[in-house]
Amino acid sequence: MLKLLVLLGALPLPLLRGLGWVLGGVLYALVPSRRRVVQTNLALCFPAWTQAERRRQCFLTFVHFAQSWLDRGWLWHAPPSVVQARLQLGGALDAMAGDTPTVLFAPHFMGLDAAWTALTQQMPRRFATIYSPQLNPAVDAWVLAGRLRFGQPEMVARLDGAKPIVAAVRRGEPLYLLPDMNFDPSESLFVPFYGVSAATVPSLSRFAKLGRAQVVPVVTRITPQGYSIEVLPPWQDFPTADLEADTRRMNRELQSYIDTMPSQYYWVHKRFKDRPNGEAPPY
Repeated sequence: MLKLLVLLGALPLPLLRGLGWVLGGVLYALVPSRRRVVQTNLALCFPAWTQAERRRQCFLTFVHFAQSWLDRGWLWHAPPSVVQARLQLGGALDAMAGDTPTVLFAPHFMGLDAAWTALTQQMPRRFATIYSPQLNPAVDAWVLAGRLRFGQPEMVARLDGAKPIVAAVRRGEPLYLLPDMNFDPSESLFVPFYGVSAATVPSLSRFAKLGRAQVVPVVTRITPQGYSIEVLPPWQDFPTADLEADTRRMNRELQSYIDTMPSQYYWVHKRFKDRPNGEAPPY
């Protein structure tokens, strides 16, 4: 299957994206358990939508999920010139000039690996990120090799703890951080996400504080030409002394990014799985 992905990555991008529509439709039809997860997330976060709009956005979520996985065939194996031409990196790039300690807030949009590839290939800095091993050893080796392709980045295993992460930030390696999933509830705060209480790790504020770093958001969008990766200006007055207030702000800012392209967010994840006060999970 991995060899097939690499071969498909050599197809012209419009053809590959069309294949993503087909594969997304197949997944939408044949994986009802995950379809229910997406539908539940959308119902909780966008209650004003009609059922027809919810179904449409759910279908598009599967399409973008499939397209992003197929795209890894060229992201990680096409000639570097092809990769760079398809990754349009722009925005407040001067925020990463020099060696200012920086934590990059990189939400789970479908293009998360495209943004990482663009930054490590096109920016003259060494980056760091936190790596969670995949369950399948062959997939794990493929993903790790792909993410190490450009720029000699530092991959810190999640189980290694916070010390090597903070050390990397203080050395001037921007930390590519994706803290917007439902991780360990014992390490999370329950704060609103689209008005629904969601277990949210406060690592963005903590790492920024420990690393004495600025926070710079990175938002990635799938486009017909490849991907648009926008580096936004650093957040002002962040972090503060109030960890919960910082985490609430993170979710508010994230909502404003999602609202511009709702079907490109990673709704296939059970974002509201852990509940406060013994509430039943909605799935």
